Amino acid sequence: MQTPRRWIALCLAVTALAAQAAPPAQLARFSIADYNRLADVAEPDLSADGAAVVYSVLAVNNAQDMTQSDLWRVGYDGSGRKQLTNTAENSESRPLWSPDGKSIAYLSDAPAPRKPTTGKDGAGSKDEDEEEISQVWLMPASGGVGRRVTTFASGVDDYVWSPDGRHLAVIVRDPERPAGTPAPKNPPPIVTTRYQFKEDGTGYLDGHRTHLYVVDIATGRAEQITTGDHDELLPSWSPDGKLIAYVTKRGVDPDRHLNYDIYVVEPRAGARERQLTTFTGSDLDPYWETRPSWSPDSRRIAYLQSGEDKWIYYAPWQLAVIDVATGASRMAAPIDRCMSKPRWAADGRHVYALVERSRVTRVEKIDVDSGELSELSHGNRFDYDLAVSANDRVVVLGGDDTHPYGLSAVEPQGLRELTDHNAFLRERTLAQAEPIAFKVDGVEIEGILVKPVGYQQGQRYPTILRIHGGPVYQFSHEFMPDWQVYAANGYAVVAINPRGSSGRGFDFARTIYADWGNVDVRDVVAGVEHVVAMGVADPERLGVGGWSYGGILTNAVIARETRFKAAISGAGASNMYAMYGHDQYVREYALELGTPWQNREQYDRASYPFLHADRITTPTMFQCGEADFNVPCLGAEQMYQALRSRNVPTQLVVYPGENHQLSVPSYLTDRLTRNLAWYDRYLKDAP
Repeated sequence: MQTPRRWIALCLAVTALAAQAAPPAQLARFSIADYNRLADVAEPDLSADGAAVVYSVLAVNNAQDMTQSDLWRVGYDGSGRKQLTNTAENSESRPLWSPDGKSIAYLSDAPAPRKPTTGKDGAGSKDEDEEEISQVWLMPASGGVGRRVTTFASGVDDYVWSPDGRHLAVIVRDPERPAGTPAPKNPPPIVTTRYQFKEDGTGYLDGHRTHLYVVDIATGRAEQITTGDHDELLPSWSPDGKLIAYVTKRGVDPDRHLNYDIYVVEPRAGARERQLTTFTGSDLDPYWETRPSWSPDSRRIAYLQSGEDKWIYYAPWQLAVIDVATGASRMAAPIDRCMSKPRWAADGRHVYALVERSRVTRVEKIDVDSGELSELSHGNRFDYDLAVSANDRVVVLGGDDTHPYGLSAVEPQGLRELTDHNAFLRERTLAQAEPIAFKVDGVEIEGILVKPVGYQQGQRYPTILRIHGGPVYQFSHEFMPDWQVYAANGYAVVAINPRGSSGRGFDFARTIYADWGNVDVRDVVAGVEHVVAMGVADPERLGVGGWSYGGILTNAVIARETRFKAAISGAGASNMYAMYGHDQYVREYALELGTPWQNREQYDRASYPFLHADRITTPTMFQCGEADFNVPCLGAEQMYQALRSRNVPTQLVVYPGENHQLSVPSYLTDRLTRNLAWYDRYLKDAP
């Protein structure tokens, strides 16, 4: 249900809406064809001296129907933007500057350059599997031909530099078969005894684990540092070079709990690990995409801490700091809001981090002694990542309602744009977004309203209620291409953050704990009623839809409400009895709902749309990814079958080979094309 991944002052809002009401005639509206033109900027890293930023750009290769990532570099002053790699069928990602600024390391799935075969031993022959996996490569800082550094049979999942620039700490999954063993004609049987035995994007889980290695860059020689029936993730090398910190779950059966901890170890084979954090809950859950952050003097680590296991993702993850020598830790700024990506300032007293608040996520600077926070990026925006140099230059990756993610320098006078990879959007008329708020049960509920392009005051429009995934997530002021397509085609879009959403604190989020599809249904429906009362939404032409938990809640809405004339439920489920043991969330079910044989009432409540499918009259399209282990197709198939058996107009769309997040460009545009056609059919066309 979680969705990796993968978030204005009044005068500004009025000005933007006025501009929207009379768009320049020469500008085209955003279309489905524009969807595949969008470039996804990601993974910024600043050189130690703050002079330049290296980053990745993911773009669509239409000829191959695939996405492909290349590396770029730009000066902190905005000059010298340069593409460093340009590979048609291979991807380069996660670029990191060397400590001396002379080289750039990165991950690439390209095969190593072929060497001539010498003698009868076949030295230099190409491994048939090497094109399928990522290894660490190295190139000069100015660009040029890269050199492959690692040669792990299963590839490299993650890596960081040593401070002296001579080694890498890498995370590597155990190989599927011994080195030199040829691949069998048919895959061997999958055998597992693990409590959690599947994971979206990975597949079935067995005894293979991810472990920490240290690689000598000059020779490529690798030493394994950790072993055992557990995983090590998110390595981080101390500035003094003495220790590597990483995240792991230990215990009799790590699959049964969420008690991640930070460990440290010396960077040598045979070194003894030391557990650093001892909180009986999540310390740096990998879902938060944040690694341990060392203070400049190597004495402290900034990290994220959440609640005890039973609260899963409902409790916000907040900034904590731990003393490496003593293990003494404390919450540095306990503000009941989610934080991520902490980076130490050069003074060792402050930490830069992303802080989530209602409908926005911004860069803030935190005094770790006093807990005081200072906002550094402002306005209605969603910041997703940041990089900080040794001399306190800060670059943020973020965007807003009309700008996809881009890089900006964070300076006292405001943000200064460094990249412009989606310049074509200046030739498009884009829909503006405005915040809305209303009360349900005395609780203020907030959301975002996108009016159709060319909106005319006093005219009502077909309206689509969009529901976010999670369940603990929120709609923010970020660029949403599907909303732009709907608005360009005459729809108003209503996006509500009901109780259960993030950005409003622990109590607001846990309102729906073990009670999905109840108060959150009331909240999102009240949001539509609010937009009807505003005179924007046509009450006779209402649609609803969402993906992941958005699909789950869509099913709950149409099982309790008949006012919606069309629905699209993507990667959803409603028979939670059937999901137990079939998706990847067995641990989360046990923590929140218990087991089906012990808690029938809880499972009945969570399965309301399936058990009461006879109440659904809304024409509904169900969609799913064939290889999705997050919310498997079984959920969509069962709801489709229930409606089909009752002759309610319905359709099932399965995307072959796709996981929870669709990635094939033609499938992404197909989904958006089908969604628009479905809504057009039932909200615009005559019956």
